[in-house]
Amino acid sequence: MLLGKRVYFVIFTISLSRKPNTMKRILCLLILCCCLAVANAQAPRMMYGDADRTGRPFSKDPYVINYGGRYLMYYTIPSKKGDPTIGTSVGIAESRDLTHWQKVGEITAASMHDSENKGLAAPGFLVRDGVIHMFYQNYPKDGSLCAICHATSTDGINFECDTSNPIFRPTGEWNNGRAIDAEVIFFKGRYFLYYATRDPKGKVQMQGVATAPADTDFSRGEWSMACDESILKPELQWEMKCVEAASVIRRGKRLVMFYAGAYNNSPQQIGVAISKDGVHWKRMWNEPFLANGAKGEWNERESGHPHIFTDTDGRTYLFFQGNKEKGHWYLSNVEIGWRGKRPYIKK
Repeated sequence: MLLGKRVYFVIFTISLSRKPNTMKRILCLLILCCCLAVANAQAPRMMYGDADRTGRPFSKDPYVINYGGRYLMYYTIPSKKGDPTIGTSVGIAESRDLTHWQKVGEITAASMHDSENKGLAAPGFLVRDGVIHMFYQNYPKDGSLCAICHATSTDGINFECDTSNPIFRPTGEWNNGRAIDAEVIFFKGRYFLYYATRDPKGKVQMQGVATAPADTDFSRGEWSMACDESILKPELQWEMKCVEAASVIRRGKRLVMFYAGAYNNSPQQIGVAISKDGVHWKRMWNEPFLANGAKGEWNERESGHPHIFTDTDGRTYLFFQGNKEKGHWYLSNVEIGWRGKRPYIKK
């Protein structure tokens, strides 16, 4: 994007150096403005892609925290090309401005001395008393369904897994026992764990919720199903057969959920729901809050898997994944403004 701007500037300068008449000057200026508008429309302010594992950008499922005076962004990366022993993992990038990111590490099952799992993905985070708690989905070596696991860190880079892992998987006849896309938030005196699961046939993805007491250590046995049914499942046409990746923020006495509708590349888009009690949810709109891009744009296949981040100054940013070519995944963000409890995308 910056290179494009320099090229347009050079063209504009050369044109003026030849002393064109006023009409030509105006025409050159209009052409420059149109080119810059196209560049800005196709290249977002932030566009991060980790190509270390496969040689192509592949970064999914973003989650950002402010810790130790820096921003840390965690995201899913694929198995390492040519080395099947290194499975799906979590990448870590650092930033000082939420726009420019530098990779600083990876979290693998082996790095946490987790011998039961061959990989991990889609992490959610909570900072409590200076300790970072990571909630992630596992890929068990025995081939069983994914469940939610827990790990802790005091530096944001090195994590130690909970010896009671996995800490949670849903029960009941309404789901198939799978749990992914963990999000944990403290609300009304207890912790809420939001997760995605599927119907008994494994076809339809939907949201569930569990709770733990305020003094919990987040281990297995601490979590209880908050209800014996899905709290949000696909009902709208654009959601198709999937509602997943809940990211929740508190606004006054209510919770606001940003969620992904439809499976990847269907296209996946982002919706918003609101709740008074953390269990019963109502959609704010029937249309996507953040849609996929137009044909030719970097996110034409999807704008998905949201994460809503609140900075220390109170400003909020919606991080999400997008792609144009299948298998090439980038991360970006937009700043979110609020009209009461209703979010909008700042221009």
